[in-house]
Amino acid sequence: MRHARRWIDGRRLAASDDGSASLEFITVGVLLLVPLVYLVLVVSSLQSASLGVEGAARQASRVFVQAESEADARAAAERAIRVTLADYGLDADDAEVAISCRPDPADCLARRGFVTVEIATVVPLPLAPPVLAVAVPLGVPVQALATEQVSRFRAGS
Repeated sequence: MRHARRWIDGRRLAASDDGSASLEFITVGVLLLVPLVYLVLVVSSLQSASLGVEGAARQASRVFVQAESEADARAAAERAIRVTLADYGLDADDAEVAISCRPDPADCLARRGFVTVEIATVVPLPLAPPVLAVAVPLGVPVQALATEQVSRFRAGS
């Protein structure tokens, strides 16, 4: 297709710019859309991991205070953490878990005692190549903390 040529006062003007605005719009749109889509991917994976870690900590503290013995409590908390993190696509082996008790750290299931479960993990950035790990960190640390009180009506102690 030939470009339209215009004549003014006997001089020929350059080719018309018809259609170049849509090409510029598409180019600029793609250049803005790609980072925006990546931002949405990163934020959604961070939000998912944050919800998963928080849910795992909360559920682990709940099952811990309801167990019959401390060994059962730790096993139930570990199961709760594994299942909850797996639901959110996180690897439980990569998570750091700390369980603390107060006022008596030796007796976690004492009546009216508090059990705190803290979980921390690193969420990998989506689509980040491992080659970049040398220059920049390829993950964002996420942590959650949940505390539950042992019932004053607990039968064990």
